Amino acid sequence: MSRTGDNARQGEQGEPAPRNSEAAALIVPGMGSDHCAGIVADSIRRLPGIAEVKTNIAAHRASVRFDPARTSPAAIRTAVEKAGYDVDAVEGEGAAAPDGADSEARYLALAIKRLWIAAILATLIMLLMIPHMFWRPVPSYLAMVAVLAFPVVFLYGGWATHKSAWRSLTNRTANMDVLISLGSLPPYLIGLAGFIWPMTSFIEMAATIMTFHLLGRYLETRAKGRASQAIKRLLALGAKTATVIRDGREVEIPVAELAVGDVMRVRPGAKIPTDGEVVDGVSHVDESLATGEPVPVQKQPGDSVLGATINKEGVLSVRAARVGADTFLAQVIRLVEEAQSSKVPIQEFADRVTGRFVPAVIVISLASFFVWLGFAEQLRPILQWGSGFLMWVNPDIAPLPAALLAAIAVLVIACPCALGLATPTALMVGSGLGAERGILIRSGEAIQTLKDIKLVVLDKTGTITMGRPALAGVAAAEGASEDEALRLAASVEAGSEHPLAEAMRKGAEERGIPIAPVTGFKAHPGKGVEARLDGETLRVGNPRFMAENGVTVPNSLSDALAAFEDKGQSAVLVARGDAATGVIAVADTLKPDSKAAVAALHALGLRTVMITGDNERAARHVADQVGIDEVLAGVLPEGKADAIRRLQEQYGPHVAMIGDGINDAPALKQANVGIAIGAGADVAIEAADVTLVSGELGKAVEAIRLSKATFRKIVENLFWAWFYNAAAIPVAAIGLLHPMIGVIAMTASSLSVIGNSLLLKRAKLAGPA
Repeated sequence: MSRTGDNARQGEQGEPAPRNSEAAALIVPGMGSDHCAGIVADSIRRLPGIAEVKTNIAAHRASVRFDPARTSPAAIRTAVEKAGYDVDAVEGEGAAAPDGADSEARYLALAIKRLWIAAILATLIMLLMIPHMFWRPVPSYLAMVAVLAFPVVFLYGGWATHKSAWRSLTNRTANMDVLISLGSLPPYLIGLAGFIWPMTSFIEMAATIMTFHLLGRYLETRAKGRASQAIKRLLALGAKTATVIRDGREVEIPVAELAVGDVMRVRPGAKIPTDGEVVDGVSHVDESLATGEPVPVQKQPGDSVLGATINKEGVLSVRAARVGADTFLAQVIRLVEEAQSSKVPIQEFADRVTGRFVPAVIVISLASFFVWLGFAEQLRPILQWGSGFLMWVNPDIAPLPAALLAAIAVLVIACPCALGLATPTALMVGSGLGAERGILIRSGEAIQTLKDIKLVVLDKTGTITMGRPALAGVAAAEGASEDEALRLAASVEAGSEHPLAEAMRKGAEERGIPIAPVTGFKAHPGKGVEARLDGETLRVGNPRFMAENGVTVPNSLSDALAAFEDKGQSAVLVARGDAATGVIAVADTLKPDSKAAVAALHALGLRTVMITGDNERAARHVADQVGIDEVLAGVLPEGKADAIRRLQEQYGPHVAMIGDGINDAPALKQANVGIAIGAGADVAIEAADVTLVSGELGKAVEAIRLSKATFRKIVENLFWAWFYNAAAIPVAAIGLLHPMIGVIAMTASSLSVIGNSLLLKRAKLAGPA
């Protein structure tokens, strides 16, 4: 296949997976960015027997496939903890997946507890510092500040940070906590020298840096929670209990206990517990969670329904068809999680750089310290210039304090988290927004590829058209009526299972035409059918069938037949006795939004191609109706992939294919982006990069717009994160940035990336371009 998504994932592979490999899932609450995820994944890959590691920062989950003969879940947990990250839960194969939502709630509660303790003590320090600096010296000031700052820097506030930093360093990795520890511990320890020698106190700065770091962690966790709300909302959609019929009685059971074949009773206003088929009752069902469409859909016996959709008015009896992980909702959640845990190719370079970011910052910090210590007088003009507009710059500062301030400022203002959050937060919001609108995107790879598409190939049947025949037209002979001709045809075809017969019957029902009972039904394959009604022989078939039976066909009906066929419609003659009375035309009708969707694709600058197994005349008629640029007719299903390959030779790796996701699977795989279009649980979600749940072609336009908007946010985030670090670190290194200002700026940089991603929710996806 030509997609590069599989290749992109090779970087996450370890050793080949043995046949008896097992899986483990870990919840790592502190894994909040791609930078953190990279450290966790690298630490796990160092273990023997690791075949695959996948991380999902939205769910704080690391999924590992390993050889149980060479390593174990306990060893994997230890490796992650040694990297500086606490592990909240580990589950092996066959056990329930750990709940990232519960873990996130506990992590958030602990974060705010630490923040409150640190904030209260830091506030007391500030209340002492202000009068000490601007009014009169406070007796025993240094001792009081040292006591108040100790819990902030070393205990409730900073202990987790320092523990993480130590684990990270001993594991030969370097995370964000290393920078914060180096930015807070030295100021406190150096400040204690004030008890021996008169010097500037740095203890206040240490407490403030740690407090703002904890504030940033808390705000970042909350903001990321908002960005990843899509999965939380999807999980909340499912019903918790189901009413089933057991031994003729209604029994309420947990949804987890449902089995395939159980008959569920669903009352008005209740959620349908799981995917199934209506066996009794008629109602309308709100399927907006799956399709994004607000209009309820009528359901009657034989119709499929989806779990978590809402029954509106009638009582339905539904036989369970899929349960647990096989349901449509479970597939959607899995697909959204896959998208959020995937990487966009543009992120690969950023990942390589952020992997070396912390060591580079430490080197720059040390260089700043020694340069200021050795060349303070030569650099003092910078401070004199900066003091004119920056109130915290002291042009008369001694070399040692200047060196310390510059080194610490570099450490605390550097922000690998902003770089690490740039891609995943945009993917979280984009994939979640898509899921809410019935657009399921499998990977970040698909988002980057879809935005560059130049050519869209559309399958005809089921994509542009409804995919099922419908009555297209009726013509009557002189002296006869259209309704009478349709009544005769529908009555004869009442005993036939042919799709054209069903279209005639439904057409008669829609027009309110009664179908009469016939006798002596007989089918003539390839020609037509006949039956008797009121003592007369009725025939429905092609002209050859009529000629063989001596039926006279007037010129007007022959012309009507030819006209219908010129439009690509299937037309048959209807005869009573030896005289033809009418012509019935049946066709696969266009979807209501097909013409507008193709126009919207053109408005995006895309060329459209229709591919079909129909003949050229029928295919061209449909293409002309909706405005398709090019037609590939007479292409069998097995030849569609070759057709896509030829188009790729012409247009490069910029070809998208939209099909039904089942018959078109080879072509969807061959395309650079495969888009499966279908309805609900019937769509083959696994067949494509993007799945349009509702079956509306217009959703493909929305998917392309969403990909462009999401990628634009990713680029914006990466740009601002790089710009922030590229600008802030040199400013800090030359002594113009106070460390307390730096830690605030560092927090703001991460929050700005998350906030920019959240703006995706305002993207206009529907409507004209």
